Amino acid sequence: QVQLVESGGGLVQSGGSLRLSCVASRSIASINVMDWYRQAPGKQREFVATITRAGNTYYADSVKGRFTISRDNAKNTLYLQMNSLKPEDTAIYYCHGNSWGQGTQVTVSS
Repeated sequence: QVQLVESGGGLVQSGGSLRLSCVASRSIASINVMDWYRQAPGKQREFVATITRAGNTYYADSVKGRFTISRDNAKNTLYLQMNSLKPEDTAIYYCHGNSWGQGTQVTVSS
């Protein structure tokens, strides 16, 4: 199973931006679908965005137009560019391939 390590989280003001990275322990080229999920305090983990091996992307309605998912197979890395952040985006963000990362905290202050 691939090991995934997220980074790039932090504290940002409302309207700000962050770029999350998820580095895999081996090649991700063969992983058809990779995703980002998030879990806010007291809530269930929810889907954020997905990207296929062909580069097709899908987003939750709540982040559409603000977040961009991408992957660099040569670097074994999945990204999530988050712009126009809102306090309701505050959560632990998880990378998912055929396994889960440990998560990275994103906190958006109002």
